[in-house]
Amino acid sequence: MSEALVPQPVDLLIEAGFVVPVEPHGVVLEDHAVAVRGGAIVAVLPRAQARERFAPAETVSRPDHVLIPGMVNAHTHNPMTLLRGIADDLPLMTWLNDHIWPVEAAVIGPEFVADGMAFAIAEMLRGGTTCANENYFFGDVQAAVYKKHGFRALVGSVVIDFPTAWAKSDDEYFARAAELHDQWRDDPLVSTAFAPHAPYTVSDANFERIRMLSDQLDLPVHLHTHETAHEVADSIRLHGQRPLARLQRLGLVNDRLIAVHMTQLTEAEIALCAEHGVSVVHCPESNLKLASGFCPACALVRAGVNLAIGTDGCASNNDLDMFGETRTAAILAKAVADDATALDAATALRAATLGGARALGFGDRIGSIEPGKQADLACVDLSGLESQPLFHVLSQLVYATGRHQVSDVWIAGRRKLAERRLVDMDEAAIVANARQWRDRICGLRGDKL
Repeated sequence: MSEALVPQPVDLLIEAGFVVPVEPHGVVLEDHAVAVRGGAIVAVLPRAQARERFAPAETVSRPDHVLIPGMVNAHTHNPMTLLRGIADDLPLMTWLNDHIWPVEAAVIGPEFVADGMAFAIAEMLRGGTTCANENYFFGDVQAAVYKKHGFRALVGSVVIDFPTAWAKSDDEYFARAAELHDQWRDDPLVSTAFAPHAPYTVSDANFERIRMLSDQLDLPVHLHTHETAHEVADSIRLHGQRPLARLQRLGLVNDRLIAVHMTQLTEAEIALCAEHGVSVVHCPESNLKLASGFCPACALVRAGVNLAIGTDGCASNNDLDMFGETRTAAILAKAVADDATALDAATALRAATLGGARALGFGDRIGSIEPGKQADLACVDLSGLESQPLFHVLSQLVYATGRHQVSDVWIAGRRKLAERRLVDMDEAAIVANARQWRDRICGLRGDKL
């Protein structure tokens, strides 16, 4: 046998009835396989050719499934998974000021953050999510938990204009951000960003300091903005400018800005985002639940803005279900644009994968199934009654698929979910821990279940 015909060793070969690579856009590959070596994708090719070309250490065959890039949750507050359902059916500022912030002040600390992170990671893995953009306190704890469980993340260093359990002064917020960046700057899974809370909680001076450091270190800036009409009106009253104009004045409107929510936008602001390479994270279910407004997702995409999708935190969503979020985003976009063709299935799935990866600065590593990229992958079972008849794979994924259909997940080629079972995570212990936090929080509030 000639050397050219000797099968090449690989760590893993995943065979699927369908592979949706996301890039090229809208493509569905039938009866294909993905070969993985050293955590990276080395080939995407027809199954028969893969069997001839490669000698895998492990083969996973899923003939009734579709293989997609792992979903990227581009905006979340994962420790708040422990606050799921604690204060519902309230407007944003009432929800924050009268409920969420007082409870957080009573329980927040390294233990709360670590336990909430582990709980959230388990939920995300079971829903096909392999990467998250985190915005919460105790970034050092978050990063360590993400690393422990082999989960990919961009961890934001919070900056806010009042003391918290994380930091007591402006200087301390920035010192902690520097420490976090120094510790994780070369890690293959965990990266860092600045996470100023919002324009209404961060001063011009701190924004200018963030802009300078973001420029120097080439770090993203992850920011809630244009979330409600009230926020925009207050900005005009206090600063004489809408929030985006203020951020532009301060030098923050650029390709490192991850602008979250963006429900209140003019045509000129959409054009500004497109011109400067801003990424917008659409969180439709949180915005709907808090009655915050409607992100013009279709207009943003058509203008050339990179669109990503996030769940927000469980305290306002109330889940980390990126399949549900993507379906809501696609359907809501049609109503907002008054156009049934708006944010079609392929574009919505792209926003939930490659769009999120690009927003986080990870677009060269994840978000699509291409040789050279990391093998962050999710396998989805389409064999069940609810997925039949199967005419269009992309439409089925976006409009008729639930997270319970995710069977297998890999991050950097390492199996994290195997036939719906979490690998290296104790589901029963995670649930029991969440229940003890419920009891502790109810005791603080005097609640009865």
